[in-house]
Amino acid sequence: MVHSKNSNTGLLDGVIDFTSGSLGAVALVYVGQPLDTVKVKMQTFPDLYQGMWDCTRKTVTSEGVRRGLYAGTVPALAANVAENSVLFAAYGACQKVIAFATDTKDVQDLGILSNASAGFLAAFFSSFSLCPTELIKIKMQAAKEHAAQTKSNVERESAFKITHKILKAEGIKGVFRGIVPTMAREMPGYFFFFGGYEATRLLLTPEGKTKDECGALRTMAAGAVGGVSFWTAVFPFDVVKSRIQVGQMSDGSMFKNMLNIFRNEGCAEALLEHVDVHELADMVDTQLQQEMWTAPLELVDKVTTMYLEGRLGRVFRPDELSRRFSAMYSGWTPTVVRTIPSTAVLFLVYETSRSLLNSFLGTETIS
Repeated sequence: MVHSKNSNTGLLDGVIDFTSGSLGAVALVYVGQPLDTVKVKMQTFPDLYQGMWDCTRKTVTSEGVRRGLYAGTVPALAANVAENSVLFAAYGACQKVIAFATDTKDVQDLGILSNASAGFLAAFFSSFSLCPTELIKIKMQAAKEHAAQTKSNVERESAFKITHKILKAEGIKGVFRGIVPTMAREMPGYFFFFGGYEATRLLLTPEGKTKDECGALRTMAAGAVGGVSFWTAVFPFDVVKSRIQVGQMSDGSMFKNMLNIFRNEGCAEALLEHVDVHELADMVDTQLQQEMWTAPLELVDKVTTMYLEGRLGRVFRPDELSRRFSAMYSGWTPTVVRTIPSTAVLFLVYETSRSLLNSFLGTETIS
C-alpha cells in the first residue's frame, strides 16, 4: 500500500482506504459466502458431516441455496464491510506509525516484516467492528444444527431479532461474545495475511516496475497467498471462536476452551490411550533417586523419550496425526477453497478502486 508524501492528504488517504476496503469486502462476501457457511457448520458440528462436499450436499438438500448456503449474508456483509473498511484504513495508518518508528522515509520502502507488523496492529481495531456482526452471522448459519442438538424447533430469525434477543438477555457484553478469540485469530492472522500478500507482490513484480504496477493477475495471486497464510496459521482459534459464538462453549479462557477440544477430540485423546501417566511418573521418580545429581530436565527428557518411543509409535504416524488434529482444523478445506478466490477478488477490487479514487481525486502518489 502506498501513500502520499504530503501529510495534508493523510485524512484523504484514510477515506480512500476505508472506501476501497468496503468495496472489496462486498465482493469477498458474494464470492465466498456459501463455503463460509459450510466452514461454520463443520467447525461447530463436526460429527454431523463427513467432509466439505457432504456438508454442502446436505445443506442444499435440506435448506436450499438462498436459505442454506447464503444464510447470514446480510450480517456477513455488515461484518466484512465493517472489518475491511476499518482494517484497511487502520493498516494505512499503522504503516505510517511503523515507518516513523523505524525511521523509514516512505511507506513504499517498508519491508515485508514491517508491513506484516502493520497488519497485526490494524487487526486490533478491526476486531471490535467484526465481532458483533460475525456473532449474528454464525448464529444464523448454524441455526438448524443448533436446534437439532438442543432438540428444539428451527427458528429462522432475522439479524435484527437475534441482536435484540442478545441485547435483552446479556446486554452490550453479549454482542462481544468471543472477542478474545476473535483478536487471537485476527491479529496474528493479519500478520501473515499482509506479510504473505506483500511478499508475494514483491516476488511477482516485474523488473523495473513497482508493486502497484504488477497487474491484476499477480495482485489476485498475492491476495490468494495472503488468505491461505491467514487461515492456515490461525484456524484453531477460529474453531474456538465459532463454538463460543454459536453457544457450545462458555466465553471464558480461550486457551482453556482450545485445550478442551484438544483433550476431548484431538491428539491428547490419542496420547491418553497409549500412555500410563502414573507409570511414567514412577519411572522418572525412580531415576531421580538413583541419579540425584543429574540435571533434572535432562533426566526427565531422557526417561520420557525412552518411554514414548516404546509406546507411541503408531500415534505419530502421518495418517494418525492427520486424524487426531482434524478437530482443530475441522472446516479448513472449505475455508481454503473459499479464501483463494475471495481474497483474490478482495485485493483486486481494493487495489483497483483505490487507484481509481486516487486518480479521480487527484491524490499525489508515489510510484
